[in-house]
Amino acid sequence: MSTSTHKFATVPLDQVRPLSGLEVLQRMCDGRFPPPPICAPINFHMHSVEAGRVVFRGTPLTEHLNYMGGTHGGWYGVLMDSCMSCAVQSELPAGKGYTTLEYKLNITRAIPAGTLVEAIGITESVGRTVGVARGEVRDVETGKLYATGSATCLVMDLP
Repeated sequence: MSTSTHKFATVPLDQVRPLSGLEVLQRMCDGRFPPPPICAPINFHMHSVEAGRVVFRGTPLTEHLNYMGGTHGGWYGVLMDSCMSCAVQSELPAGKGYTTLEYKLNITRAIPAGTLVEAIGITESVGRTVGVARGEVRDVETGKLYATGSATCLVMDLP
């Protein structure tokens, strides 16, 4: 899915509430639900989803570079928060949602602009009130590691 060819929007909660977190993410991944608005400016999309594992793919562009020409740390952060937190969501029952409480990011090297990477989020533990996941960003072609991280999410009832 290319971020440039899709309408970006939030999904009304009345459509989300009756579905499990995995069902919501599967609908986003296969195009039945639109990708969230954050995907457009960051240039990334959900690539695959299964219970406990979510993969996003993206490419940093010139507008994502810092003044020294490296990919800005915020770009890594959005990608990593998305894959790890969505991994937690993939294990939530219907009527439950999450919010990120914190995430930690370890950047191991700069991603050159134009490089296709994937961010893989995997759950460690998902309970009634807290979910924990880990993640990594790797070059799709070479497998080179660009970042690792972890996230803690608060699990809550959807409003």
